Amino acid sequence: MLTDIAVLGAGMHPWGKWGRSFVAYGVAAARAALADAGLDWREVPSVVGADTVRGGYPGYVAGASFARALGWQGARVTSVYAACASGAQAIGTARAQILAGLADVVLVVGADAAPKGFFAPAGGERPDDPDWLRFRVLGATNPAYFGLYARRRMALYGDTPEDFARVKVKNAAAGALNPLARYRKAVSADDVAASPVVADPLRLLDICATSDGGAALVLSSMAFARRHGHPDPVRIRAVSTVTPEYPRTVLDLPDIATDAMVGHGVADRPFRPFRASIARAAYEEAGIGPEDLSLAEVYDLSTALELEWYEDLGLCPAGHGAALVRNGVTALGGRVPVNPSGGLASFGEAVPAQAIAQVCELTWQLRGAAGDRQVPGARAGITANQGLFGHGSAVVAVR
Repeated sequence: MLTDIAVLGAGMHPWGKWGRSFVAYGVAAARAALADAGLDWREVPSVVGADTVRGGYPGYVAGASFARALGWQGARVTSVYAACASGAQAIGTARAQILAGLADVVLVVGADAAPKGFFAPAGGERPDDPDWLRFRVLGATNPAYFGLYARRRMALYGDTPEDFARVKVKNAAAGALNPLARYRKAVSADDVAASPVVADPLRLLDICATSDGGAALVLSSMAFARRHGHPDPVRIRAVSTVTPEYPRTVLDLPDIATDAMVGHGVADRPFRPFRASIARAAYEEAGIGPEDLSLAEVYDLSTALELEWYEDLGLCPAGHGAALVRNGVTALGGRVPVNPSGGLASFGEAVPAQAIAQVCELTWQLRGAAGDRQVPGARAGITANQGLFGHGSAVVAVR
């Protein structure tokens, strides 16, 4: 297809709390991706960096920060920010450059050095931002918000804390097989139940940590890939960065967070939750559906939110996410493994790197190079993520 681009290289710095600069993590990931692609940095005409708000000015110009650390060589540089969707925006920017003929090959890098605890609101007063309103008007920081979502699922669908624990057990088992994960220890449902309550009904092991880490991709045109000895590379076929549909007046907002925004018959479009619209746009662009997926990497900020993603991706109808995890459908060895990397449950959040790391995992899975966590015969995968202020994030990769 004309919209396909090739993934020539994927690389990551292991997640953890290492006490170094985000630039160090990004450079390590970039060098790993370049080595995987068989390219020298001096051969790369463009670099796109995913920004971090925690790195001071260098974090706001991440593309240039990484280029300088790798060694100025004249490459075109771009820096993008979209909160947790920054990595997808960076991938989308690189793809646009490649498809427009501005560059045959582009390096995409994201990295973060995160604080301890949960992320506090940043960016000043934003009374027109529903996520700022969530923080400031409701006092619903992320753990509280995750707890509200979990309670909603329990009330609407009959999900239980045991269902949420199954998600953690599943992802921890996969993460134990991933040498790049921060947490590499299997846990039991009893371990989850014994961990402290953070935001009822969610316990400490239901919620992801914050982490340091980095991820990078080398992307190219299909012609460049063939010329450089990659006749059948993993291909990115779609990048969805859509926004929600909702009334413009703040007082008319149906929910106090952009990830809960829903369609309201705008331009005769059907009712669709925001996360479902992110996935739908990716499927439509890629020309595939959920039935074609071999695996998915989703944004499991909490165990309950992973169950929501099953439904938003179309893996099952609304309210049936818990049944998938109960029946092992989304575990390694199941029909559609979700988060075979171990997910954020095993990695934690390194915000600008997350969406890029998800595509790294798809790349290794579609190559058949994922080791003990390999999904047999993987041919197509999707990532799902999102950022504050209505930033969608989904990538479809195929082989």
